[in-house]
Amino acid sequence: MENTTHRALEGFVDMLMDAICVVDTEGHYVYVNAACERIFGYTPQELIGTQMIRLVHPDDRARTQAAAQEIMQGQPKLHFENRYLHKNGQVVHIMWSARWSEVDHLRIAVARDITEFKRAEHLRLSLLQISEAANGCDELPDLYRRIHEVLDELLPARNLSIVLCGQPPDHVTFAYHVDDEADPATVQALALEVMRSGQSLVFAPDHATAWPQALRERLDPHAPPWLAVPLQSTSGIIGALMIKGTSESPAYTAQDQSVLQFVCSQVAAAIERKQLHERLQSMARYDQLTGLANRMLLQERLQEAIESAQRHGDQLAVLYLDLDKFKQVNDTLGHAAGDALLQEVARRLKACVRNSDTVARIGGDEFVVLLERMQADTDAARVTQLIHSALQVPMQLEGWPWSIGASIGIARYPQDATDLAQLFRHADQAMYRAKRQG
Repeated sequence: MENTTHRALEGFVDMLMDAICVVDTEGHYVYVNAACERIFGYTPQELIGTQMIRLVHPDDRARTQAAAQEIMQGQPKLHFENRYLHKNGQVVHIMWSARWSEVDHLRIAVARDITEFKRAEHLRLSLLQISEAANGCDELPDLYRRIHEVLDELLPARNLSIVLCGQPPDHVTFAYHVDDEADPATVQALALEVMRSGQSLVFAPDHATAWPQALRERLDPHAPPWLAVPLQSTSGIIGALMIKGTSESPAYTAQDQSVLQFVCSQVAAAIERKQLHERLQSMARYDQLTGLANRMLLQERLQEAIESAQRHGDQLAVLYLDLDKFKQVNDTLGHAAGDALLQEVARRLKACVRNSDTVARIGGDEFVVLLERMQADTDAARVTQLIHSALQVPMQLEGWPWSIGASIGIARYPQDATDLAQLFRHADQAMYRAKRQG
């Protein structure tokens, strides 16, 4: 009767969803119920006699052993959380409660698998972090780095590439690429396949036969696992995101694929928002026809240059240019030719100055050149002569050679003016004197 009751109780215990583990003073399993195999992947026969700590994630072993010592000293533990490694290498999050049986000299624990709860919580947090990054990062490269950090904690994703669609459609740009070993041509081929098909792809040895032929020839089937997902936004596929593990990493699972697909929809939205923000910023600060700084950006840079000159005792100059007889080009050849002329003038002006200087278009045919940290009083005059020479070279407009001149006024800091408004006014007046003098 007693044996029958004992077997019945064991049967009931094996029906429990939670794991029940009994561990001796040396830390070896002496009893486990059937749920342990469902949670950890090992059969009871494999676990009996095994040290419990061997299943614990290496990063959690020290605090788990400290908790075990406290339990053996008579301090029960309730709702203790740590991580274990499943037989297949996946991480399992566990919440357990345990006490010490002084009579039997055994630790008795009831453990619950909270992996799905942790994954959902981590996913929610990751999406929040990506959203915060989209709003908080000033530049797209900063956003990409933050996305990498978030995904590495979520999946993990030690290596990550973000490839965006270009023009023409078969051209792509590497927006972000952190992978010392991957061949960029292979990453590009993978991205193009994902963007073409609109389907996620998992690359691992057991998926080799399912790879497209072109990729099968490029990728070593014994290489670390890959997971590639299209970046799908409301406007369509804007690119692809690829993560790659290490040679020790387990293959990415269907669940990893599902998680990354969900995250990538948020990533795509974040990238588009940031791209739109940068485009709007560019429109607000740059001339859309020539790509030069506009009046707003010029004033910002001039104010910064004045403050720097005040601190370091430097000199700077403002050249105010007005193109001569520009109206004749518009009237004779049309506005398209006039636009082409302005674009060519912008290119030639930039070629006459240093990268640290600023060329701006502030009106129809009016340009300003800001020369910072001049080494000599004659620098402004020298650049002015370079500009005159550059503009005198004929331009081909509608098949006709046209030469264009410019009236240029110069204002120097601190000789002619000491603040932004005075510099502009002095340069403007000097330009009009030059125009009157021909």
